Amino acid sequence: MGAAERLADYFNFSDHDTDYRTETLAGITTFLAMAYIIVVNPAILSDAIVIEGYDQTEVFQMLAIVTILSSIVATAVMAFYAKRPFGLAPGMGLNAFFTYTVVIVLGVPWELALAAVFVEGIIFMALTAVGARKYIIELFPEPVKFAVGAGIGIFLLFLGLQELELVVPYVDPDGFPSGTLIELGNAIQSPVAALSVIGLGLTFFLYARGIKGSIIIGIVTTAIAGWAITLLGIVQPDVLTPEGAYDDVTNDGIVSMLTSVQYDFTPLFWGFVDGLSMIPEDPLVFLLVVFTFFFVDFFDTAGTLIGVSQFGGFLDEDGNLPEIEKPLMADAVGTTFGAMIGTSTVTTYIESSTGVEEGGRTGFTALVVGTFFLLALFTVPLMTAIPQYATYLALVVVGIIMLQGVADIDWNDPVWLISSGLTITIMPLTASIANGIAAGIISYPLIKTAVGDARDVSLGQWTLAVAFIAYFAVYFAIEAGTITF
Repeated sequence: MGAAERLADYFNFSDHDTDYRTETLAGITTFLAMAYIIVVNPAILSDAIVIEGYDQTEVFQMLAIVTILSSIVATAVMAFYAKRPFGLAPGMGLNAFFTYTVVIVLGVPWELALAAVFVEGIIFMALTAVGARKYIIELFPEPVKFAVGAGIGIFLLFLGLQELELVVPYVDPDGFPSGTLIELGNAIQSPVAALSVIGLGLTFFLYARGIKGSIIIGIVTTAIAGWAITLLGIVQPDVLTPEGAYDDVTNDGIVSMLTSVQYDFTPLFWGFVDGLSMIPEDPLVFLLVVFTFFFVDFFDTAGTLIGVSQFGGFLDEDGNLPEIEKPLMADAVGTTFGAMIGTSTVTTYIESSTGVEEGGRTGFTALVVGTFFLLALFTVPLMTAIPQYATYLALVVVGIIMLQGVADIDWNDPVWLISSGLTITIMPLTASIANGIAAGIISYPLIKTAVGDARDVSLGQWTLAVAFIAYFAVYFAIEAGTITF
């Protein structure tokens, strides 16, 4: 048996009716859909992380490197241990919470915040090893499990439409109060919206025709079109290309860009070490930060795994993901490692659904994602040249496809109707998977009681509902300034 056959056997290609071409295409699609994190994560974290002796450009580049490294490690665990087609990277939302709430608003040193993320990862590893995380996730009510996929779909769709400027904040021209927060973008005034409409039309056309790789074709074609229009002078630089990317490529040259990256991220590591030494100075603050990171990350990751797995047909008849502890261990390892080298919580990415849609079914898809992150390590400046709107085409397409999950919901049962409906709608409206899950979990026992089926609600499900209520009480108390550090 040759190396290719052994590798295919290791990833169980035959069991999943897949092949190298399909898995590779799926991995490339997932990577392109989530590659924005290489630039966005440093942009967010650099607002909080200031290192003496280094300017913010150097700090940004350090953070780009650790973003990639943490993604490689976590995705490698997903590929070889969990054997699932999911990509991992520092989580959006969690990085913003790290920067703007914990460090900037609450005044927690970034070094101590990294230590909190590290401890969170250690706790996750321990809970995963003993099966506690699997047990808690399996307590999720059925209406919530089967609604998560559709909720994530609308979430992706909304995120994509905003980045494509097809949905924009409503601005009343006369300054009067408005009954709406958003409106349809103007594709005549916005070059991004105009190009996005064409890119979406092409992608949907190819998808409807059953063309393999329709999503990746749409992404690449739209990106090339954006650059071509810029180079032809039809629009100004930085309109259809990322800020500064056009000037970097045309003025500095690609070779110069690739040789100017700050690869030494050891100052971030020593900052993490300093953070560990700060724990005894204020253990109560530290525990509160750990608790908040833990709670949000736990349910955000759980929701992503369940939602993408439902979309890929990986769930069993009870709505559970077999051997879920393995992909959970991947994000736990990634979070622990990522904190040590200088980044916020690592989690499974909802953009993995784009690769699943392209046919990714095994860990080889994740291996391809990790390989492209490795290649990105040597081409960090070039990654900044990829227009984000081009990659977000994938979110719109997959978001619409994921809506088919609503067919699994019993809309005639008031328990399913309310719990599922809240789960689906709260996710995009609050830009949080965890909030959507919370709405479903809190409402489930209440509605079960209302219809006279309180005995069907387990003690664990009641406990989850109460835990969410307690979490929100603490969170909003911090937001209101009732709890201060």
